[in-house]
Amino acid sequence: MMHTKNSRTTPAVNTHRMSGLALAAALALLGAGPAAAQAAGAAQAEYAQGRILVMPRAGLPDAALARILNDNGKGKGRRVGKSNLHIVDLPPGLEKQSIEKLARHPHIEFAELDMRVPESLAANDPYVGSQWHLPKIGASQAWDVAQGSGVTIAILDSGIDTKHPDFSGRLVPGYNFVDKNTNIEDVRSHGTKVAGAAAATLNNALGVASVAGQAKIMPVRISDSTGYTYWSNMAAGLTWAADNGARIANMSFNGVAGSSSVLSAAKYMKDRGGLSFVSAGNDNKDPGYANTDVMIIVSATDSNDAKSSFSNFGDHVHLSAPGSGIYSTTWGQTYASVSGTSFSAPVAAAVAALVMSANPKLTNTQVEQILFKTAVDLGAAGRDIYFGYGRVDAAKAVAMALSTVSTADTTAPTVSVSNPLASSTVSGLVPVNANASDNVGVTKVELRVNGQLVATDSASPFAFSWDSTAVANGMASVVATAYDAAGNSTTSSTVSVNVANATVTSTDSTPPVVKITNPLNGTKVSGNVKVMVSASDNAGTSGIRQVLYMNGKSVATSNGGTLNFGWNASKAAVGSYTFKAVATDAAGNASSTSVTVTR
Repeated sequence: MMHTKNSRTTPAVNTHRMSGLALAAALALLGAGPAAAQAAGAAQAEYAQGRILVMPRAGLPDAALARILNDNGKGKGRRVGKSNLHIVDLPPGLEKQSIEKLARHPHIEFAELDMRVPESLAANDPYVGSQWHLPKIGASQAWDVAQGSGVTIAILDSGIDTKHPDFSGRLVPGYNFVDKNTNIEDVRSHGTKVAGAAAATLNNALGVASVAGQAKIMPVRISDSTGYTYWSNMAAGLTWAADNGARIANMSFNGVAGSSSVLSAAKYMKDRGGLSFVSAGNDNKDPGYANTDVMIIVSATDSNDAKSSFSNFGDHVHLSAPGSGIYSTTWGQTYASVSGTSFSAPVAAAVAALVMSANPKLTNTQVEQILFKTAVDLGAAGRDIYFGYGRVDAAKAVAMALSTVSTADTTAPTVSVSNPLASSTVSGLVPVNANASDNVGVTKVELRVNGQLVATDSASPFAFSWDSTAVANGMASVVATAYDAAGNSTTSSTVSVNVANATVTSTDSTPPVVKITNPLNGTKVSGNVKVMVSASDNAGTSGIRQVLYMNGKSVATSNGGTLNFGWNASKAAVGSYTFKAVATDAAGNASSTSVTVTR
């Protein structure tokens, strides 16, 4: 994969690795019939044509970003929700060279291809399996205390079978990022299976039981009928879920942890009190991803608490959960036994929902630590590459949630400005870096210059773009303020820099020429009158600003060489009316003209 960045410490994945990953997952779907062959063919299109993903530094002006994107591939960006991530459309064929150039730009944090990745379904078993995983994780003991009520789980997948009886009354509004509408019906069945593993209705005398059978389900469709999605859909869907009330999000796809864009969206989710769960993948390999603290990556186990044969592993794995032979809902209002890390992830996500439901006062980081501390340690002692901290234990997690007191965090973060250096001279767009840390976690860092807020960054490393032309030349004070989730904050020591932007002295002393071409001076008018003004200037019309006054009152403005104003004279009193047009050029030179008419 072509993946480049300036400063974020997320892993790069090469194109050949991702291609093999996608093909392996598609071939694992052979038992699914024609759809499997379709998915295998789709895997050849490794990334979106005519689209990349770009994260500018916080504070970079929109106009500056537009120029950078245009200069590096003729791209046009559109922001993802309320985040700072941008989906950039550009001419097909320029994707790789554009991200290579953008990666070297000092005001771009990262740029990456919009990779096409598959779901993490390993196999469908035709037999009706027992729900062995529920007693394995102590679900029934946990249900005596909590069943997920009050928690919304976003399922980012292929949609959901809204008519399935095990979801009756449990769905909240979702969104379809493939077709850009609100139709969240399942186009493949994968999303229905994933949702059922997490939150099929509990104790309703039909179908299956799930881990969090009273949690709400938010369907967010991000994949097509072949089981593939793009990182752009993941990031957009995760951002949307965070903005629309989801406390937990699940993404059962391969290759998620390889994207800086999706990691950024997961950080966005976590900063708003949520947790993102992701399947480890089904290639029985270590994809080489680095550990991350913004999402929880889950490998799969079987009924013997061994790693499922298909499950990926590595330093990035945080938890394990049952993923072999999970009996769940499927489309057509039926049920099936399914396998894959696609189902271990929602099982772990549902345990988190039980913990949140048992003690709503807990922060998301406390919930995360409870899952890690109560997991059944499998394999090597402590965290390991196959099981992470261990296999989830719902009973122990809920018990710890009840005994955990949500104590106030009174420890403030530490923060400093590392760039620019004190007493340095700066001009134009200035890259500003801040170092911040906290005992729990930094939620955001604000940059201020001379006391004025420039920008806010919520993802480490905290990086900004400051337009120094917005302040006067001379010494300027730069400070950063870091905040944690509890509202504690610390402001850095002041870094004083010398702003030295070139002073532009205009030599243009020629005023524009302005004319009122209609109505003519001294004429008598009636009915609808079109007042027409034209202006020209030695420096061109693009810098001209026009204002039209009627009897001294401003009635219209325009930029450029023309101004038109419609006046209904029939509604005006009988008498004389003076129209005055004033044109001002970019250098500040102005001229005016006027006409007087009678009604």
